Amino acid sequence: MFTINIDKECGCFKKSDFENNQSFETKDDALVEALHMVNHMNNEFCQKHEFLFSEDGQNFQIAMSDTVKAHTGCCGGGDCS
Repeated sequence: MFTINIDKECGCFKKSDFENNQSFETKDDALVEALHMVNHMNNEFCQKHEFLFSEDGQNFQIAMSDTVKAHTGCCGGGDCS
């Protein structure tokens, strides 16, 4: 069995349809789901945290970074002075 574990469940995670400690029969299925979760969490959640993926044998870990993403309000086009 391969398991996806969420280290810390933030408010956005708790409101989502995702489940913690999911188990899968194959490594490929677990890997695909874990990468989907990390991508969704980093792009669709509130952007206050960054989610990081790691693998340790049969366990896939998604950790929440303690660093809050900085947002300056600038679009990056050079016109925001």
